[in-house]
Amino acid sequence: MKTLREYVKEAEEKGVAIGHFNISNLEGLHGIYNAAKKLNVPVIIGLSEGEEDFVGKSEAVGMIKELREKENFPIFLNADHHYSFDRVKASIDAGFDAVIFDGVNLSFEENVKITKQCVDYAKSTDKDVLVEAELGYIGSGSNIKETIPEGAGIKTKPEEAQKYVEMTGIDMLAPSVGSIHGLIKSGKPHIDCELVAEIRKVTGIPLVLHGGSGLRDEDFTNGIKAGISIVHINTEIRLAYDEALKKSLAENPNEVAPYKILQPAVEAVEKVVEERLKLFNNLK
Repeated sequence: MKTLREYVKEAEEKGVAIGHFNISNLEGLHGIYNAAKKLNVPVIIGLSEGEEDFVGKSEAVGMIKELREKENFPIFLNADHHYSFDRVKASIDAGFDAVIFDGVNLSFEENVKITKQCVDYAKSTDKDVLVEAELGYIGSGSNIKETIPEGAGIKTKPEEAQKYVEMTGIDMLAPSVGSIHGLIKSGKPHIDCELVAEIRKVTGIPLVLHGGSGLRDEDFTNGIKAGISIVHINTEIRLAYDEALKKSLAENPNEVAPYKILQPAVEAVEKVVEERLKLFNNLK
């Protein structure tokens, strides 16, 4: 089977993007995997630091490895938004396929320093681990926000992105191009596709779109055409899971079997993921 690095390159060549979806439990994993397998497209499972602590690093690696090897299916695991070298290193050592060091709240110099430390460590191992980093304001938290937060207009400058990539040696970059983490109740963020294309050109590496939940379909398709190779979705599937679970509990007040109560939540996640994967992969 091809590596994640090879699948990202293939996505670029095809003009499509790989979907990245976060999980907190087994139900989320089943929903995402079912959708990807149905469409026969590669998929990335993400675990933020909090999600990783809840699920377990070794447990997550074991589940993804089992699905990939048993089913011969391109499903990969990413350490999403890790905030220190030690946390990134632990995920690399555990067997993750990709890691993200998030140093956006640090000075540019400190961000570069720790990011390069992560890159150097990854290269020192015998693992083919992709290292991603974030540059610019994309907000934080996979939650529901009333309005677009202040700072959303501060986008990544192409010249700064180029300098950052050259100084760190990262494999992928998540720039600020208009999206915001979480769902926005009032107003929708808009992707600056011209900026995406310019950053992709000057950096020469694959770009990742964070904060994909709630964006217009055309923002995704135009962003992918401009140079986005991976799209992150989290809040959308959390919301679908939450709504389906509440409905299941309300309609079945006497049910005590978790697998029966939770099945609608699995199906709700699968439905959202399937629609997004169709869009990202230009499928009908």
